[in-house]
Amino acid sequence: MGILSRTGDLVYTLRFLRLLTTKWEDTSAFKLGLIDDNGKKLKSPSIDAEKSAYNTFHRLVFSIKRLLNKAPGGKSTLASYAAALYLIKEELNLGEGAVEKIAEECALDVLEGLNEDVAWFRAKDGMLSPGMYKLANAKVSNVTFEEVCKKGDNVQVKMDAYPVGNVLGQDIFEATHVRTGQAIYIAVGELRR
Repeated sequence: MGILSRTGDLVYTLRFLRLLTTKWEDTSAFKLGLIDDNGKKLKSPSIDAEKSAYNTFHRLVFSIKRLLNKAPGGKSTLASYAAALYLIKEELNLGEGAVEKIAEECALDVLEGLNEDVAWFRAKDGMLSPGMYKLANAKVSNVTFEEVCKKGDNVQVKMDAYPVGNVLGQDIFEATHVRTGQAIYIAVGELRR
């Protein structure tokens, strides 16, 4: 059973990368009128062909792709990439090597130095200081992979906020989106006062 699981992981990883690097206009979801040329959902799928072109997997990839496309540059964008990669890593149960490959395919080779200038968010023991913060970028839900947070939305970090994981050297924390109550993954560089 282990080889089938690893084979499935590889297939989904390759499928993910292919879909992530495909132009919006070249996706089946766009051709069927389910999404616009920015990947935003226009209508829900109703027939089998539409359901095959826009399912949970597609929503995850499209949400991540929209986050990547919002990149005007800057450390907060790279922090979003780190948080998105951690979400992928957790959801697909990928190893660090697979995540590095994804980052390489997406040309995300500059995540070093991301935590500079954000030391005031961090406690001495590596915890994220509890409190209310504003998001520098839009975020997707850890559960539905739909975009639930907009730039500037408030998130709450609770007490004892140790990193839930690490991706490409960046600590990832879990926070709660205040308006929806949904859990989201964040990197320190995505937070503002």
